[in-house]
Amino acid sequence: MRGRTGNNGSVDDGVGATLREARNRRKIDLSEVEAATKIRVRYLRAIENEEWDLLPGDAYARGFVRTYASYLGLDAERLAEQQRRRSGAAIPAERLPRVDPKPVAGSRRRQLPSPSPRLLAVLVSAALIGALVAIGLSSGGEDSSGPGSPDRRERPAADSGGQAEPVPAQRQPAGLSLQLQATAEVWVCLLGGDGSPLVDGQILFEGEEAGPFRSGSFTIAMGNGEVEMTVDGKGARVPASPNPVGYEIDRGGRLSEIPEGERPTCT
Repeated sequence: MRGRTGNNGSVDDGVGATLREARNRRKIDLSEVEAATKIRVRYLRAIENEEWDLLPGDAYARGFVRTYASYLGLDAERLAEQQRRRSGAAIPAERLPRVDPKPVAGSRRRQLPSPSPRLLAVLVSAALIGALVAIGLSSGGEDSSGPGSPDRRERPAADSGGQAEPVPAQRQPAGLSLQLQATAEVWVCLLGGDGSPLVDGQILFEGEEAGPFRSGSFTIAMGNGEVEMTVDGKGARVPASPNPVGYEIDRGGRLSEIPEGERPTCT
């Protein structure tokens, strides 16, 4: 296998050379790879030549290498990690699996002893007697004012028209609601209106969801357009694209495309 020659004269097999030779052995053209992976030919050629500066960024490069290697039946994770070491990129934050909390084996809640029926009867009787005494005292206070005294029970305020005050409706949280669902493997960087990362440069796999998130506005960059986006319960149109894309979602829920170079990178 061909590769780069190191300073000590040893052959250093590169990521690009490994992918190119695997493709050539299978007699697959770059246009076929593009159709299957949705990665543009110019990016595939840059990967094979290890021209990493021609790719949108380190996260995109690793995602493209992983997708390309998987298509060729190679060890995708090993090649993606090899690319990271070659480019000197920082180790990306790992996504922890979601684990439903389970009770610790062998631990049991201490149960309090239940009261006896006789004790329950005594407690209920005491409560009834207390309630009757309270009612009797309240009635005596009203009768002492005489039969001609006005009814002192609370009445609705005069300015309320004799009707009870309406209960205010619950206020909905401020801002927009945004939810994502990947229709294919896609790298996502999503920022809230204050610039805080909500999806911190992660890869969503086909069918995986993220959100819903709530913020006054959003900024998002993606490795491609394979995403279904829902804003405030309504589907937002995201054109399918094999290339990196970016959008800004304003307070009205409207999407506007962000040009390359101004998109968030989550780095």
